[in-house]
Amino acid sequence: MPMTYTMHTAESATAVFPALVRLYAVVYAEPPYAEGPEQVAAFADGLSAETRRPGFVLVVADDDDALVGAAYGWTMTAGRWWTRADIEPPDDLRYSSKFAVMEWVVHPDRRGTGIGGELIRRLLDGRPEPWATLASNPAALARAIYQRAGWRQVGGSTMPDGTPMHLLVLPLPAAPVRRR
Repeated sequence: MPMTYTMHTAESATAVFPALVRLYAVVYAEPPYAEGPEQVAAFADGLSAETRRPGFVLVVADDDDALVGAAYGWTMTAGRWWTRADIEPPDDLRYSSKFAVMEWVVHPDRRGTGIGGELIRRLLDGRPEPWATLASNPAALARAIYQRAGWRQVGGSTMPDGTPMHLLVLPLPAAPVRRR
């Protein structure tokens, strides 16, 4: 069976959560994250709340019915910004709605095959927000990928455990005007 990509809304996403948690555990066990069962359980416990955020969407990549990649996010409304940010973003960013990419993961055995790029393309395609934003660990290999893809750093933050994060943004093309 070929690679399939499926977009899920809040209503359909819960069926994918067990596989998503397993993928999260594999990806975040690696350095620099080194997350264990406690962090994986916290991720699993928070998934239902994520689906209740405005604009929630999840895109998954399956190969032979095995989840090999996923990306999800939700709308960060105008006026909101990342908790614990070290600087305020420019007004045009702060006072615009943004699509916050909360997770963007690919199984380690499948990296470098275009899955991650296709996931983010599908996740962001047609979004009404003028910006996408994400937080990235500067020590992660993915940080360089984001930079090459056009994401730019606009600030930093620190996770509750002390891990530094870069706050990145990407301008999104204007959503097409929908005619009645």
